[in-house]
Amino acid sequence: MNPVTDVHTLWTTAAEVPGRIPVPHIEYAQISPTLIVFGAAIVGVLIEAFLPRRNRYTAQLLLSVVALAAAFAAIIGLAAGGFATTKAHLAAMGALAVDGPALFLQGTILLVSLVAVFTFAERRLDPAAHGKRVDSFAAQAAAVPGGAAEQAAVKAGFTTTEVFPILLFAVGGMLIFPAANDLLTLFVALEVFSLPLYILCALARRQRLLSQEAALKYFLLGAFSSAFLLFGIALLYGYAGTVTYAGIAEVIADGAKQIDPALAGTMGNDALLLIGGALALMGLLFKVGAVPFHMWTPDVYQGAPTPVTGFMAAATKVAAFGALLRLLYVVLPGMRWDWRPVMWGVAIVTMLGGAIVAITQSDIKRLLAYSSIAHAGFILAGVLATTRDGISSVLFYLAAYSFVTLGAFAVVTLVRDAGGEATQLSKWAGLGRRSPLVAAVFAVFLLAFAGIPLTSGFAGKFAVFKAAAQSGAGWLVVIGVLSSAIAAFFYIRVIVLMFFHEPKADGPTVAVPSPLTTTAIAIGVVVTLVLGLAPQYFLDLAGQAGTFVR
Repeated sequence: MNPVTDVHTLWTTAAEVPGRIPVPHIEYAQISPTLIVFGAAIVGVLIEAFLPRRNRYTAQLLLSVVALAAAFAAIIGLAAGGFATTKAHLAAMGALAVDGPALFLQGTILLVSLVAVFTFAERRLDPAAHGKRVDSFAAQAAAVPGGAAEQAAVKAGFTTTEVFPILLFAVGGMLIFPAANDLLTLFVALEVFSLPLYILCALARRQRLLSQEAALKYFLLGAFSSAFLLFGIALLYGYAGTVTYAGIAEVIADGAKQIDPALAGTMGNDALLLIGGALALMGLLFKVGAVPFHMWTPDVYQGAPTPVTGFMAAATKVAAFGALLRLLYVVLPGMRWDWRPVMWGVAIVTMLGGAIVAITQSDIKRLLAYSSIAHAGFILAGVLATTRDGISSVLFYLAAYSFVTLGAFAVVTLVRDAGGEATQLSKWAGLGRRSPLVAAVFAVFLLAFAGIPLTSGFAGKFAVFKAAAQSGAGWLVVIGVLSSAIAAFFYIRVIVLMFFHEPKADGPTVAVPSPLTTTAIAIGVVVTLVLGLAPQYFLDLAGQAGTFVR
């Protein structure tokens, strides 16, 4: 007898038995937003392959805008159809959740990405190269920086239009990440949106070496975080015998009742649960940018092309916090007394660390990077509330923060000198006198970051701190308010620098953007003011979307 032949015969015989292999049931309409984005990304790759170079920019921009708008329309349709509330359920054989938090976060990601596409497409800020307009991205990404191939590409007026399908692939992964309902889907989604971001970070037209260094750091530390997450998934599978969120939660809640008797000797080990849960959380906290998993943030934010930094700072945080919420609230609610004290410590050191270190920064992009770290701590305060109000406050904060961040980085692209973007803070002295409108818009974003009343930042912080206080985390709120006061210092310092210092004779100029960047900044200002002046409707919307399907 040949064992290999016998196994193969059994396999083929089983395959021939009708009904033995079930046909997967996929609800295509309910996962259509993700399918639209991925479909457009594939079409974008084909455009790069077959369309003449001179036509690619317009085609890619139009395709990206239409795809993201169509995907957002699909989200609205699903929400209107009740899938955020009464019809919330698990789709795609239980791999994806279609519920309020998933749809709210996916809608936010799509809107942020749509605005980010406008900043990606900007071609009026840099001087024309050899008579042709250029964007923020390398003329030929594969060329050696400063080499003959790069010089020839610049002279020919090449542009890296493949950034648009790369962006769409990242967005597709981000849409799956907060909706993933099993650990393998979560890991695949993480890789799908992380790998495009590693590439985008390396594509800066100017300061190519700094950009490539940022991408390499992001890739290496991202690989570590992926390894932590994957090891945590393996241990959680060893504990529960399943990778589904509901299955793990049932084993945690019921213990031996849910364990297969044949596997009882290896399953149900609390050490596997604790270590696996900790490693999975570490992988997600890296993407969130929480201390002590924040080391990549300032270097990557500084070195990446500024449009990529804005997109990454806004959209990645939304997706990562969505996944973190689902893991803590759906998979590990039975371990609340184990993970809550640890997350308390992470939130405290993240708020204080981000705010204190930001004071010492002399580069505006690094300052905004540490600002984002501090904001991750503020959002974690809402996560720790472990209530429905906590979920809704985090959803609102993420929506508000993402547009402020995107608008702030869009303004940074406008302030330029002979070397490109002037990101040194000293060069921003007197900007309010050179260009009052740009300085005033940036001041609005800084005040929102500081949480000043009548801005979206104040409404967001009030919501998360209120939810945390009502859940008994009063001391965390006190530390959060102190951190906000520390953070307000360096935001106000930048405003004072812009409006109350004399401009330098050799100071930077403010480039006149195209309607694309102007629209992105205007949307950021409008959202910041609307969510600050009239937040109740959006708070109610987030409240209605605050229940996870299990």
